[in-house]
Amino acid sequence: MPHSAAKRQIFRVGAIAQGKRPAAKTPREEETDMTQYDARNISMMMDLYEMTMAHGYFKEDKVGDFATFDVFYRRNPDGGGFAIFAGLEQVLEYLENLHFDEHDIEYLRSLRIYDEDFLRWLSGYRFHGDVIAMPEGSIMYPDEPIMTVNAPLIDAQLVETAILTQINHQSLVATKTQRIVRAAQGRSVADFGARRAHNIDAAVYGARAAYIGGADSTATVLAGQMFGIPVSGTMAHSWVMYHDDEYTAFRRFAELYPDNAVLLVDTYNVLDSGVPNAIRTANEVLIPIGKRLKGIRIDSGDLAYLSKEARRMLDEAGLTDCKIVASNSLDEFTIRSILDQGGCIDSFGVGERLITAKSDPVFGAVYKLVAVHEGQACRPTIKISETFEKITNPGRKQLWRVYDSDGWAIADLITKEDESPDFIGAYAFVDPQKPWKRHVFSNHTIRGLRELVMKNGKRLRPAPQLKDIRSFVKRQLDTEVWPEEQRFENPHHHYLDMSPAYYKMKMALLKEAQQQG
Repeated sequence: MPHSAAKRQIFRVGAIAQGKRPAAKTPREEETDMTQYDARNISMMMDLYEMTMAHGYFKEDKVGDFATFDVFYRRNPDGGGFAIFAGLEQVLEYLENLHFDEHDIEYLRSLRIYDEDFLRWLSGYRFHGDVIAMPEGSIMYPDEPIMTVNAPLIDAQLVETAILTQINHQSLVATKTQRIVRAAQGRSVADFGARRAHNIDAAVYGARAAYIGGADSTATVLAGQMFGIPVSGTMAHSWVMYHDDEYTAFRRFAELYPDNAVLLVDTYNVLDSGVPNAIRTANEVLIPIGKRLKGIRIDSGDLAYLSKEARRMLDEAGLTDCKIVASNSLDEFTIRSILDQGGCIDSFGVGERLITAKSDPVFGAVYKLVAVHEGQACRPTIKISETFEKITNPGRKQLWRVYDSDGWAIADLITKEDESPDFIGAYAFVDPQKPWKRHVFSNHTIRGLRELVMKNGKRLRPAPQLKDIRSFVKRQLDTEVWPEEQRFENPHHHYLDMSPAYYKMKMALLKEAQQQG
């Protein structure tokens, strides 16, 4: 589905949307008209301190001052070797449509915190910043700038929470899904998570992220409609329970959907009734009309044992082409265990542990000031901490990926903004974890990882197709990311190195900050 069509659907159904609210209605009209919900303006999606800081900068006459903020994260979920960057398109859509309507201004006025001149200024506000980012779907690593906002100070301050909400959620789900897809070893994975998601938006955009991460389909119809994701589903236990007996339920379902009959066989007893009744349905309903039973689904019990026994029964009945679908609280660990035990499963429906990333549900991306613009000059800033991991990488910068002669990515490299690394010969760099050692890249190539995606509040190119983002993830994992980095346990550490000039600048700022303290 084209991006513009998806955007209209977002507005219509009320999933994360922009737009003006309709005129005020009577209480009776409010009860019967849901457009008040449909027209949410998510420009107000911020922490209060962001508006308070913006008001402070306004009162200090800092409206024209510029600043640079980086988005980065500090660790990979589940102890993994990498993460997947997702949510960029929703960030750009948010920034392009950022505004404050009369209802927003009235609410802010009711807080009795902000001056009228500031509220008048907000009523005509639009975002006027630039955004530099990795392409969505990029493989990324801790502590590197995945997105940079260069903007008027107030603009940069106001957008922090909305940016982090989108990136943290979708990057987390995309990364978790990729782990599940790898565990499935080429078998199909479907997102079944909507009913366990934290709300409607989390279900819909979680399905989008899951598709980026490698899921083949979603059970969430709205996500399919909005983003063009293939939709899939089978039947409900209630269908089986509603009918007089299991066979009648299966027969009626097969008569209604002869080309897509996947029967849920665990309502009563998988092996004693479910599979035998599925075989009977295939023989008495489908085969006589030239159709085949597409599959059975098992949603409870010992999935490894039950799938092996079900496979044996189906094969003995001549239904060797009938697929076995498994669901029920699955994740990468349970899927790997089932397959290690010889489970005969062709596809997995994964719900709550995918959509909530249950094993490690916080991604932890942050948004930090790294530079202040003073006229034509740009002053780098650094946040220091007693915790080493919380010391930021200061200044405006470039990010490169370093490849060996076989095309495998061996490290990422941070340089100053005005540096152009020369890799024709040997290139000396600094490992910030071991700065005392001399390191050199030889016979390597580099690629810039980020690009300008928004200028003065306007995106520079149309949104890519979701299927292309998904393919981009797969291509990187197949051809660039070492298999050792893709291990579930003790993955290889991907190095984030620095140019000597950049490292020198960072150390000078740390020394200066120490002297000020």
